[in-house]
Amino acid sequence: MNYETARKLLVGQTIATAENPDALLMRMKQGKPPVPGQITSILLALKVVFEALKDSPSLDRELTFAIYQLSIKTQQIFMAGRKAGVDWPPLLKEDLLRIALATESIFSGVWQTLPPGSF
Repeated sequence: MNYETARKLLVGQTIATAENPDALLMRMKQGKPPVPGQITSILLALKVVFEALKDSPSLDRELTFAIYQLSIKTQQIFMAGRKAGVDWPPLLKEDLLRIALATESIFSGVWQTLPPGSF
């Protein structure tokens, strides 16, 4: 995956379109879990973006807003869904934390990972 493909994938996960009706943000707002492989693709795209931008002094606004939504909004939707009785997949919370850490990594320029045994 190259940077442009990764960027397009990340932005696309925040907006449901005819090309991508299964955007993660929209699925979660509907109380639906991610489609198989969706989180893996997002994490890979975040790593590609990190590698491409780790030495960059600035980020573009559209990408920044997309990764913000993927890191913060998904966790808010997850918690609201849990309170409403949505039965999320068992590892989704950890996956969302991985997305947040990857986003933090892009912002800081230093790759972050979950400490072993944090769950």
